Amino acid sequence: MAKAKTKSSEKKANYDKDLLLHWYEQMLLIRKFEEKASQLYMQQKFRGFCHLYIGQEAVAVGMESAIRPDDYVITAYRDHGGALARGVSANACMAELYGKATGCSKGKGGSMHFFSKEHNFVGGHGIVGGQIPLGAGIAFGAKYQDTDRICVCMMGDGATRQGAFHETFNLAMLWKIPVIFIIENNNYAMGTSVERTSNVTDLYKLGLSYDMPSKPVDGMNVFEVYEEMKSAVEYVRKNGPMLIEMKTYRYKGHSMSDPAKYRTRDELNKYRGKDPIANLKIYLDENKIGSNEELDVINDKIKNIVDDCVTFAEESPYPDPSALYEDVYVGDYPYIMD
Repeated sequence: MAKAKTKSSEKKANYDKDLLLHWYEQMLLIRKFEEKASQLYMQQKFRGFCHLYIGQEAVAVGMESAIRPDDYVITAYRDHGGALARGVSANACMAELYGKATGCSKGKGGSMHFFSKEHNFVGGHGIVGGQIPLGAGIAFGAKYQDTDRICVCMMGDGATRQGAFHETFNLAMLWKIPVIFIIENNNYAMGTSVERTSNVTDLYKLGLSYDMPSKPVDGMNVFEVYEEMKSAVEYVRKNGPMLIEMKTYRYKGHSMSDPAKYRTRDELNKYRGKDPIANLKIYLDENKIGSNEELDVINDKIKNIVDDCVTFAEESPYPDPSALYEDVYVGDYPYIMD
């Protein structure tokens, strides 16, 4: 099997060709899915909030390659990329955007509340920082049941201002809970820069006051994300929590309603030069990994997946009105009347 070597990793690790092409395919799927979602939103095919993951693909894809399918992932409302990386189908994701019964949350969650029990993807949460104590609780449950599963709890930089962030870190370290906290620092909490909201701008340092092992990682580099996550996963399974600040960037606004006028064109262009997909493609070309024909096959495959998921969503039914009373309580609840 062909091998490749990257200069971006301190470990100078060798990489299987299949893994590199898998990264390219997965990041391309997320990018093209999100671009299509943007188009459909502007066509008013679906409504509500919609937060795109364009630019941050290396975080979800590199992280996913380092953990196991039976590990848990929980995140905030910018959740499309994480769900797709976990293996939730594009069909189920697009149908959820449309509010259709075939969606990953049965059409009841929409963009901010993707969920898949099958893939151990535990949401998609709309309350800023609300998923942080939940992620620690999931990891605590895995430890309590005497398994070696972990939970990766992802959040945006804005969530670090919430009290639940600090309360959770305190207990996670006290109880040595097997959780990796990931701050996806894309520089802005909605439209407000990190520099305007915190005296501490290197957000990984927030874990140090709890004696939590903490480090920054280049979240635009899939190689570095993968390598750092591999070592983090090995540590956390045995020893307890870790905090990783993924320094990344979103090329679109906070949500579809955000024109992103708070940042300059020069800043945006600087980060476009760090595009994780474009730079992986350059690496593949320079190292002659994957022929043009192989990459064309991947591009065509992704185009077909995205086209098909739109058709699937368009043709799927909306939930029956009776579904309003389903998935609310465990077991029967006597106060719901027919």
